[in-house]
Amino acid sequence: MPNIPTSNPFSGPLPMANPPADMAIFHLPTGTYDTRAAFAFKGGSFRDVRHFAASAILVQHPMGDLLIDAGFGDEVKSHIAMLPWYERPPHEVGRTVREQLDAAGYDRTRLKGVVLTHSHWDHSGGLDVLEGTPVWMNAGELQYAADDPGAKVYRSAVRGHKVHEYAFEKQSYLGFESTYDVHGDGSVVIALAGGHTTGSVVVFVTLPSRKRYAFIGDLTWQIEGVRHRVERPWLLAKLADKDREKLRENLSLVIALEDRMQIVPSHDLVSYAGLPTLAAADDQVKR
Repeated sequence: MPNIPTSNPFSGPLPMANPPADMAIFHLPTGTYDTRAAFAFKGGSFRDVRHFAASAILVQHPMGDLLIDAGFGDEVKSHIAMLPWYERPPHEVGRTVREQLDAAGYDRTRLKGVVLTHSHWDHSGGLDVLEGTPVWMNAGELQYAADDPGAKVYRSAVRGHKVHEYAFEKQSYLGFESTYDVHGDGSVVIALAGGHTTGSVVVFVTLPSRKRYAFIGDLTWQIEGVRHRVERPWLLAKLADKDREKLRENLSLVIALEDRMQIVPSHDLVSYAGLPTLAAADDQVKR
């Protein structure tokens, strides 16, 4: 049964955006870990094993590129060992973000920073291979990350990184009241969407093709949370979410956008469909 408040589909005009012609995004998958659907969303089957994505998104923009999250790094095994025993999942490790960028001949000095949707291990662990790249955080998430047990891996991986604190404006964007327009052109907008952690965010991206994406972090772990309007099972929500009521409110805002853009929960592999990888783009260039 749905337990997220019913929201009418968003029917108003979408916010103005003027993405530059050479803007692009790429999916950088760094591995997966296994969780049963019964633990991921209400109504999920125990027999349904989901391969949770640990990924980053590269957003290329002439005013400076960004990564959304960092995926797994070199120290993923030691990072998992830092978790409580009941949170240590079976996992498969792929190439790190750095390995994928280097293989594509990417100049990492173009990176303005890594925007974390939040500071949990499977989003921040890959910072360990991105030395020299600033980490973008808002005040609420910095406070959470400073001492919450859920950010233990972040505190290890962020050592040696410069942290850039960005500030929200009281500028409404698709129902989210605290937002930050990264480049000032509406192409990349970060919206405060707390609940899972104090300063969790959604990153909205608009491409020159007018294709729009909402990278929603862990507002839900799987797309069924959006399509069936359900949150995590009670025990998992109690363990994972700082403010369940706020999470419901923000997930409801995202649900209203389902027909207007591609919604990508960080750990839902299917939701990345259609996003090019750097490896695929590099192969295309070589042909």
